[in-house]
Amino acid sequence: MSELGNKELSARVIEAAIKVHRVLGPGFIESVYENALSHELRQRGIAFERQKAVKLFYDGVEVGEHRLDLLVEGQLLVELKAVKAMEDIFFAVGRSYMKAIDVQDGLLLNFASMPLTVRRIGREWNHT
Repeated sequence: MSELGNKELSARVIEAAIKVHRVLGPGFIESVYENALSHELRQRGIAFERQKAVKLFYDGVEVGEHRLDLLVEGQLLVELKAVKAMEDIFFAVGRSYMKAIDVQDGLLLNFASMPLTVRRIGREWNHT
C-alpha cells in the first residue's frame, strides 16, 4: 500500500469535517453536510470547488458527466456520504473520479455514523 499524500491538507479538511459533525451530528442528508463543510472550509481559508462538473470519456468520446462533491485545492477529492455503512463501491467510484481528474488522494466522509467515519482513498491502492 502506498501512503496518502497531501497529509497536511487532508488533516485540515478532516478537522473541519469533525467540527461540522460535532455541531450537526448524524441524521441529515448529504447536502446539509456539504453546505456546512463548505462554510467551514471557507472560514479556514481552504480553497475548494464544489459540485465540480467532470466530463467522462471513453475512447476519446464524451460518455457522461459527474459532479464531485468537493475538490480541495485542486488536489484532494472529498466525497460526502450520509449512509448507514460504507460500501466497497464508494471506494471504487472515488478512485474512478480521481483517475478522471488526475489526482492521487481522496477522502470519503460519512456523516451518518457516530463518530464521523473518515476513510482515505488513493487512486492505486485499497482503502484503510
